[in-house]
Amino acid sequence: MDLAEEIVRGQGAKALTVDALAQAAGISKGGVQYTFASKEELVRALVERWTSKFDEVLETDDRVTAPELVHRYILAMRASQDVLDAKMAGLMTSYLQDPGNLYGVREWYRGIFKRLDAGTADGQAARVAFLAVEGLFLMRIAGIDEDGTYAAFLDDVETVLSRLARDTGS
Repeated sequence: MDLAEEIVRGQGAKALTVDALAQAAGISKGGVQYTFASKEELVRALVERWTSKFDEVLETDDRVTAPELVHRYILAMRASQDVLDAKMAGLMTSYLQDPGNLYGVREWYRGIFKRLDAGTADGQAARVAFLAVEGLFLMRIAGIDEDGTYAAFLDDVETVLSRLARDTGS
């Protein structure tokens, strides 16, 4: 999986093939296909790897307040900067074009929004902050982070969320 990430980072998502991974690993194509029958399975495994790393950093539990959940989400986004650069995000974008893959992502988002209750001031602040971070992620895919501004934008969202949560009594 490390080699697959290196291929995507160095050459882009289109360069990741079973053949390319076999060559990078110094094994036969059949050796790779023993574990990943197709490029789609390889990409799915990479996305699952990134998602599990992200969820480890997110460390959610149901007792966490909505603003704290989004603070953790921002922390997870910061921690994922090394793992998920624009080329990796491009690979994820192609992954989402498969309706079967899209279902799981939609369910993940539904779970987040369920926890960010729009009926409370804290929930509304957290939802807006979450949406801002997601917007930044999409902008990052488009290359906004070439000059390192992504972290500063996350700082802005986190500062505003903290201020709003403090003003509403969280």
